[in-house]
Amino acid sequence: MSECKILTDYVYKIVASLVQNGVEDVVISPGSRSTPLAYAFASTKELNIYRQVDERSAAFFALGLAKAKGKPAVLLCTSGTAAANYFPAIVEAKYARVPLVVITADRPHELREVGAPQAINQLDLYGKHVKWFAEFPIPDEYHQTLPFIERHVARAVSMANTHPFGPVHINVPFREPLLIDFMDELPKSSFISSFPSSIIPSKEAMNALSSIIRETKKGFMVIGELALGTKHEYLWSLIRKLKWPVLVESLSNMRASIPEDCMEYVIATYDALLKCDVFKQYAACDTVIRFGAQPISKFLTIFLTETQPQNYVVIDEDPLFRDSSSVSTHSIHASIGPWLEELEVHSAMDEGYLNLWQRAEQIAMKHIQTYSEQDEGAFVQYLLEHLPEKSDLFVSNSMPIRDIDTFLLPTKKDIQIFANRGANGIDGVMSTAFGFSKGRENRETYLLIGDLAALHDLNAFLLTRYQPCKLTVIVLNNDGGGIFSYLSQATVKEYYEDLFGTPTALHFQEAANMYEMDYINIKHFDEREKLFENSEQPLRLIEITTNRDENVQAHRRLWQQIHLELKEWLH
Repeated sequence: MSECKILTDYVYKIVASLVQNGVEDVVISPGSRSTPLAYAFASTKELNIYRQVDERSAAFFALGLAKAKGKPAVLLCTSGTAAANYFPAIVEAKYARVPLVVITADRPHELREVGAPQAINQLDLYGKHVKWFAEFPIPDEYHQTLPFIERHVARAVSMANTHPFGPVHINVPFREPLLIDFMDELPKSSFISSFPSSIIPSKEAMNALSSIIRETKKGFMVIGELALGTKHEYLWSLIRKLKWPVLVESLSNMRASIPEDCMEYVIATYDALLKCDVFKQYAACDTVIRFGAQPISKFLTIFLTETQPQNYVVIDEDPLFRDSSSVSTHSIHASIGPWLEELEVHSAMDEGYLNLWQRAEQIAMKHIQTYSEQDEGAFVQYLLEHLPEKSDLFVSNSMPIRDIDTFLLPTKKDIQIFANRGANGIDGVMSTAFGFSKGRENRETYLLIGDLAALHDLNAFLLTRYQPCKLTVIVLNNDGGGIFSYLSQATVKEYYEDLFGTPTALHFQEAANMYEMDYINIKHFDEREKLFENSEQPLRLIEITTNRDENVQAHRRLWQQIHLELKEWLH
């Protein structure tokens, strides 16, 4: 058999196995060593192919695709530092529990560690940040090679798709020559399917949870960012039965599309409420039940650490449950599913405790709804109120996600919020949003991002040169790192601007011009209607100029107003 025939059968077997196991999307960065697989992917009609020359951006784009669809996207790059550039997105995928299949082409074994170009040690390159690693054999005629790689591809997809979701890594060495013969049809697969299992709690765990609920007089639920594909109706069903206050984070996507009969239990302003020491004294509780990731709110974490509830139950699809404050008392290894409807619920909740949260929520909502400042928060509030039905808002870390958590109040409107909260970094946010928008093309996607995060990922716009993209990018430009203005670093004036404020004096019009995007510059709050001006362009960049110091003072005034009325009421 010719070398070309061996190589062709090998790469198409990889592709066929990926397709057989449900993969739809492949993101390719150009490079020589990955040529055989790039050809095989590009010639396969069953796959959607995306391109990005910047590997770091490509990896975050794939992350966005996988996040949008709830199924693995494939990444392909050449050998050497190209593979290293995937690392930030792989870290995010691990901690955000997003399925990725990372394929790195490699030099053959004889060219490793001997000074060959573009040859680095790629074995276990991503360490513990991937769920599984496999080194594939060199393409050859051995009768077990193709069955081996076929099943290992199936294992990779299955591992990525098994709770908790996450990235896996396959390293594939190729010898030259790298050209293949193109196939019109994929080869038949001898491995048919891998069936995932549901994670349901034991009867013992369900009985323990029922017992805790039955004995609780003061308690609340917390719903953080949920696993991809979670069906909210199971949680709404539990909320109806429990009738407890439910502290709902914006990233759970349960502050919107709220059923009428559940609206009264949803508490969205808990971060502002728990900044108030007087309210915290009254809000101390017996029991907390948490679904999903730990919420954004630092003040909720502080409150739980200070009050140490008798029962803090974490329900998580990973037995390595998340509990950074070390206050949990019970862990239930389970996905959100039908078992919640089978749970025996006999709530003994103190009605006064529920009323406490409801009245406090009304007070906080009143001040947020009548917010009269003209800072970043006001722009975020306007954006949230005017987003069209069936819109997705991707949000950068630091201040944008915190403003969303403050100003997104309970609504029946269908809007959904997403962010990269696995590692909470500002890198790759724009690329992720582009990938996310491609994965949900039936909905409008907006990106809310700060100036430093936007500059950090400016190469994301290269994506628009290789495939059609549609996205409205809203940059809040306060000329630096606004989040630090709220932290203790801001009190050390001598070094603050150089080390934390880091102003650049840069604006984004030329970047928009370079990539032929519609550009709008909003300098004053009374120009806010420009956010939703009609445009025939699929790509829009809206730059809003704000002031860091004014933002801080305006936010603090809001919290002070809420706290003053809370204290007057509680005293």
